[in-house]
Amino acid sequence: MRDATRVVRSGLTPAVTGEPLHEGPVFVSTFHTVGEPDATRYSYGRSHQPAWTALERAIGAMEVDEASEPAGARVFGSGLAAVSAVFSAVLRPGDNVVVQEGCYFGARQLLAEMFVPRGVTVRLAAAEELSEVESLRGARLVWVETPANPGMEVADIGAVVAAAKQAGALVAVDNTTATPLGQRPLELGADFSVCSDSKAMNGHSDVLLGHVACRDAELLRGVDQVRTLHGAIAGPMEAWLLLRSLATLPLRLERLSANALAIAEFLESRPEVSRVLYPGLKHSPGHSIAAAQMRHFGPVLGFTLRDRAAAEAFLRGARLVTDTTSFGGVSTTAERRARWGGDAVAEGFIRMSVGLEDVEDLIEDFGRALDGI
Repeated sequence: MRDATRVVRSGLTPAVTGEPLHEGPVFVSTFHTVGEPDATRYSYGRSHQPAWTALERAIGAMEVDEASEPAGARVFGSGLAAVSAVFSAVLRPGDNVVVQEGCYFGARQLLAEMFVPRGVTVRLAAAEELSEVESLRGARLVWVETPANPGMEVADIGAVVAAAKQAGALVAVDNTTATPLGQRPLELGADFSVCSDSKAMNGHSDVLLGHVACRDAELLRGVDQVRTLHGAIAGPMEAWLLLRSLATLPLRLERLSANALAIAEFLESRPEVSRVLYPGLKHSPGHSIAAAQMRHFGPVLGFTLRDRAAAEAFLRGARLVTDTTSFGGVSTTAERRARWGGDAVAEGFIRMSVGLEDVEDLIEDFGRALDGI
């Protein structure tokens, strides 16, 4: 059974006459619990919830191919909560973590402000250095994000895993820009696959969610314990909204990726643009690696205009771009990324998330906006 079919049918309930076709949200904080708590599946809403179970089952199946046993998945109240769960489950005082230097700023900030003061050492490394055993010596965890946000750096997951195994380290991959439908880190040997489901997984810019998936039951237990003890849980309505949205992910991701590639090629043709970063471009750094490990290149790209004023003029002039942060939604969004700080990008760098609009309309609109700079 192909990916799209599996994803579309993942939200169906068993075929029982008179029962609902799809899972629905279950609004409950506590359950009937007679006798020993271990004898019941659900007891208290901070630990377990039927809406999570249905969603986690669907995500676990997406994270691996059809021939494999479904991965274990745990959903969280946000993508950063999922990131924090991996760090909290794995890292202890005295541990070293090697972090891809171009990864999401929130993950780096979390380590710097919450884990370094507690005795964890953070070492930054370029994407290509993560596949060198010497760069990983002494590490407990290697944190990879590919394609990275916002610079679109690509890391070879299989090569990183091979080097990490020799160094005795675990590997976690932030898979947000690709989603499990676009790239499967667990199939490439990673120990953890982490995703902010607020982005393309949900796709409608209306919920905050995240998940962690892994194949090792002991690692999953650690992540589960962190969720229960930290209380970083998803609401039942949000979980149901994501489960409902997954059915359209195959269509959305295919169209988003096709539109993003067309826009990247268009931007390359414009003299106002000095550089375009998108792993789907054949001459882009890391394209050969991305093509080997990704099924879709995703909706996110970056491009550089001459300066801050030019970037802001473009964003003001483009009628079909909403100036906002985040990415992966059905409508096209963009922002001058340097306004937040924390990322090594130029003042004129724009991160864009291409949406589902007609690509010809987007090209015409962007052309007018560039003409106006």
